[in-house]
Amino acid sequence: MKRPKLKKASKRLSCAKRFKIQKKVREHNRKLRKEAKKKGISRKPKKDIGVPNSAPFKEEVLREAEQRKQELETLKEQNKIAKQQERAAKRKKEKEAASAGDEPATKKAKKVAKAKEAKAAIVKERSTRTFKCCELNKVIEESDVIVEVLDARDPLGCRCPQLEETVLKHEGTKKLLFVLNKIDLVPKDNVEKWLRYLEAECPTFLFKASMQLQDRTVQQRGINAVLDHSRAASCFGRDCLLQTLTDLADKKDAETMLKVGVVGFPNVGKSSIINSLKEIRVCHVGVQRGVTRCKQEVHITKRVKMIDSPGIVAAPSSPGDAMALRSLQVEEKEESPLEAVRTLLKQCNQQHIMLQYNVPD
Repeated sequence: MKRPKLKKASKRLSCAKRFKIQKKVREHNRKLRKEAKKKGISRKPKKDIGVPNSAPFKEEVLREAEQRKQELETLKEQNKIAKQQERAAKRKKEKEAASAGDEPATKKAKKVAKAKEAKAAIVKERSTRTFKCCELNKVIEESDVIVEVLDARDPLGCRCPQLEETVLKHEGTKKLLFVLNKIDLVPKDNVEKWLRYLEAECPTFLFKASMQLQDRTVQQRGINAVLDHSRAASCFGRDCLLQTLTDLADKKDAETMLKVGVVGFPNVGKSSIINSLKEIRVCHVGVQRGVTRCKQEVHITKRVKMIDSPGIVAAPSSPGDAMALRSLQVEEKEESPLEAVRTLLKQCNQQHIMLQYNVPD
């Protein structure tokens, strides 16, 4: 009970309660001792009785034991001193080697270490490439519908003919759909022309991912977050794409779910499309390429499940300027930016560039 004018409640107990607790503790300890006695377990360590008085040559035995103890202590001390001397000698040799100017050897060692690091980085990069390719192949094999995401700024450059051929080889068991994403970054006339062009080959959907989404953990905790529901931040094309996928799922068996694999080059907006369809941030997204490193399954509805995949790995034989324009990794880091700029300037109007960046002719 908390007494008035005191910050803390009193810890005092009534005598009856205290004695009752002590009695319970004694009974518990007694019970433990009985059980230990039945099992033959004794907690008390056996005491060393030493040399009995009736033993002959007692004094000599004690003297020998004391002498052995002293010998062990001296041996331990000698080992300690020897180790200290070894460490001191090692330090001295290192200082002499440094003072003697053994710089070429250290430079050589540094070069060897750098070469090893470069080799390890190449091996790691190759292993990540093969892992991404394996994950992408798994997504294609598991999916009933393949959604290839294309950037509206460069739809043809974002298409992968090898992937499309792989999907079409399954002879009708897998369907291919195009999603033209980021339509807010290009003029409306261009979007309409690209839509007519792509629809001649495959069903195409226009899409603009939602800019403001709540995180799944935030929604689970029930935190009230203020979201931007303006036109610029809202999603476009969600209802049309979701309705098409739902219709495809209804054509399948009632027990099985429709698996939709989302594929495409890095930074085309694969994870953003899944988040927009789910209306929650379930997949990690970022400006930096390669955020998605392995496949991730997300249940959109009861009948539709989407599989997020890592970005398509470009072949090393691809031109450096094309890879740089698509934010892909290139081997020649010094030349590829210049090639990309030259390629971009060829496709741009000279006057627009001069006015935009305020540069001379």
